[in-house]
Amino acid sequence: MTRTSTDSFDAEGAEPDAAAEPDAAAEPDAAAAEDAAGEADDGDREAVEHERDELRTFVAGLSGDDIKSGNWFVKLSAYAMNAYTTKVDWQYFQDRYAGVPVDAVVEQRIKMAARYAAIEGGLSAGAYTAAVAATIGSLGGASPATVPAAVTTMMIDLTYVTRLQLRLAYDVAVLHRIPIDLSDPEELWKFYRVAFMIKGGELLRGGLGKAVPALVRPLVKRIFTGATLQAAKGLPVIGRHLLQRNIIKLGIPGIGVPLAILLNRYTTLLAGRHAQAVYRNEARIAELAERLSARSTHPQLMLWVAWLVVTSDQKIHDDETLLMRHLVRVVRERHQVVDDELAALVDIEPAEVWRRVDAEPGDLSDVLDAAEVVAAVDGDVNRREAAVLAELAKHCVRG
Repeated sequence: MTRTSTDSFDAEGAEPDAAAEPDAAAEPDAAAAEDAAGEADDGDREAVEHERDELRTFVAGLSGDDIKSGNWFVKLSAYAMNAYTTKVDWQYFQDRYAGVPVDAVVEQRIKMAARYAAIEGGLSAGAYTAAVAATIGSLGGASPATVPAAVTTMMIDLTYVTRLQLRLAYDVAVLHRIPIDLSDPEELWKFYRVAFMIKGGELLRGGLGKAVPALVRPLVKRIFTGATLQAAKGLPVIGRHLLQRNIIKLGIPGIGVPLAILLNRYTTLLAGRHAQAVYRNEARIAELAERLSARSTHPQLMLWVAWLVVTSDQKIHDDETLLMRHLVRVVRERHQVVDDELAALVDIEPAEVWRRVDAEPGDLSDVLDAAEVVAAVDGDVNRREAAVLAELAKHCVRG
């Protein structure tokens, strides 16, 4: 039976060797890159070829307008994720990796996804020519039957890597127990941004790109610092964005099998690392909210104090917003506390919070401890947050 790439992720055995690891100190040349991809076992290659054949059937149903407009992404998303999200949940991974730490499982799946992308890059490299980019512009309303063979091959590469990165991001989220509701437009949009590093230029400048070998670093930057999505948040826009990335890749002079392997490998690796950073951080914050709620004997007051700390510097960081969202959820679930007054509040008055603190009898050390955690969730405690903590400490001292 032909195994799929998902099955291959779960295959037992040795991890990819050191050649598969990104190493900023190493400077692999093109020949070394091709050799590394050549180390894939027959099962890996068979899995990739099977999925390419499957996607060839999918691509054969696309028209020229589907490709140019980005509508191919709308169709691929449903095709790639509908059955997958039904099959793959946290229990799915528990059955395969019982007792294995989450970070280890995530690391394996990122490496394997990058490895599969590299194999596919080698198989599709024949379409990597600037002539394909020029052909895209002349497709017009071409029917599936008239789409040129070279464009079809290029689209197989694009849809393969796109589906691989979609499923990889979803796996990383599930492994960190972050639910992804693909029926929620806002959550879906966030998921796509994570999966494809829509703001990848910022991430590369932030140091993530250091993992990419110097040989392909300039090429990866050209792909990930292209036009970002500024207008509508529709799925065809993402499709056009991803097509543009692939055209940039196709237009690089002299690209062949070795560079195709490296580009597919390292762009997938970067996307996986980005998903890992985002969802691991959200899991950290959700875990933090659970701990604060479990320790609290004043859950409603904790929410007021937490929001005062968050808004004290008049800048609400994404991690602070995420923490408040999880705090409100776990306080509702654990303590059955729902504060409609706080939810409707526009501006929080410190005096009102101090009045609430003073009205509570007994030990308030749990409230003070929670406030200190909230202040540090987005990094170092700033001057205004420190001032609120100092004032809170005065109100919490009893006797």
